[in-house]
This record gives sequence, C-alpha cells and structure tokens, in this order.
Amino acid sequence: MGQKPNVLARKCASRRYLALVASKWSLLVINALDDGPARNGSLMRKVEGISQKMLTQTLRDLETTGIVTRDDHGTLPPHVTYELTPLGRSMRKEVRSLVVWVETHVPELAATTGS
Repeated sequence: MGQKPNVLARKCASRRYLALVASKWSLLVINALDDGPARNGSLMRKVEGISQKMLTQTLRDLETTGIVTRDDHGTLPPHVTYELTPLGRSMRKEVRSLVVWVETHVPELAATTGS
C-alpha cells in the first residue's frame, strides 16, 4: 500500500490535482457547470473575462482529470456540451461554499487589500 496523499509533500500527485482544480478558471467553470450541461458559448457568457483559448484548455484539463465530460452530438454545425461527471458533482458543495464565502467577504477582503 502506498503512502497517504499529502498536498504539502512536494512530490505528491495530489499537489498537481489541487493546482488544477483550485485554479481560478477551473473553479469558475465548475461553478458555471453547477446548473447542468452547457455549451461552449454559454460558458463563455457565464464566465466573463475568460478567453476562448483558456476556456478550451480548462475544459480539456478538467476532462482529462475526470471532472468534466464532453459530449459531441455529432451534428453539423457542431453541437458539443460539457457536464460535470459524478466526480465533478462531488465537488459542487465545496466549490459553491468557497464562492459564497468570497462573495460574502468581499468588503473585508477589499478593505484589507485596499481595492
């Protein structure tokens, strides 16, 4: 049996996964998919400020990690939807809690940083 995962350990794979799922864009995309499946254009509108390149990369990373699934409907014009997998849905509560915490504490955070 291997060693228990520890994100504080430099060589632990959990650190790489934490960096992926805790990135700004990943958290925002996961939060945007909380309402259910979405197409690329819908995600671009929901996650304001994300570039097409960054959205594509984030979705690929989340798909490779098993957090998001890509469903190509095989039509012309292309119709592709993205959805949280069961693994991704298991994160919804935690991601939503973090989002709510940040939104709730914007005044204190802004006062501290002078923004």
